[in-house]
Amino acid sequence: MEKSRIINVLGLPISLNTLFALIVTVLVIWAVCVYCTRHLSVENPSKPQLFLEWLVDFIRGVVGGAITDKHSQMYQLLGLTLLLFVFVSNMLGLPLLLDISDFSYWRSPTADPVVCLSLALLMILLSHYLGVEKMGFKNYIVNSYLMPSKMLLPIKLVEEFTNTLTLALRLYGNIFAGEVLLKLIATMANQVGVVTWLVGLPMQIIWQGFSVFIGGIQAYIFVTLTMVYLSHKVEAEHE
Repeated sequence: MEKSRIINVLGLPISLNTLFALIVTVLVIWAVCVYCTRHLSVENPSKPQLFLEWLVDFIRGVVGGAITDKHSQMYQLLGLTLLLFVFVSNMLGLPLLLDISDFSYWRSPTADPVVCLSLALLMILLSHYLGVEKMGFKNYIVNSYLMPSKMLLPIKLVEEFTNTLTLALRLYGNIFAGEVLLKLIATMANQVGVVTWLVGLPMQIIWQGFSVFIGGIQAYIFVTLTMVYLSHKVEAEHE
């Protein structure tokens, strides 16, 4: 495991490399959204506007495929925000490694298990909140845990834990493993100088491209599963 400087924020220990990357993630998403919406036009939309519209249509399809409720458009902004955050977070650790005095100062936020677990837990808790808000507390409990049979209550309680864990660990495992392999390839490429660079550089480029693909797939999977779990809370079960 790479070493990182730890700082305390309100009594909570936070890795400095993760904190830097999270701040940059938010700034990148803000900059992209501002750039794509600077000159909105119906008659003559710009390429950035068309890209954002395509992304919104894509999210609309993901949300609509998981939530059949007629009010599913309520959750499209959540899906878009989540997709942008997870995708950008997955990409940040790919361009460079920043190690100073054996301490890491840069990595993808989603290569940190705490970030992935926090994000997954936040999505699960949000699904509970939205379910209670829509159905009322009593109807929500009945719909989520006692339908279609009361016998399923123990399984559904365990499912709450496993959904959170698998949602987080699937994302973390893929991104963390990709960054470990990139670091190993970079280390190998620097062993003998030019000779190993001739082998290491093509391997680095290939794995970078593969990591971009994996990062995009993992962002899509995370959003899709979040919407599936959300659909279980906001849509009524049937006998």
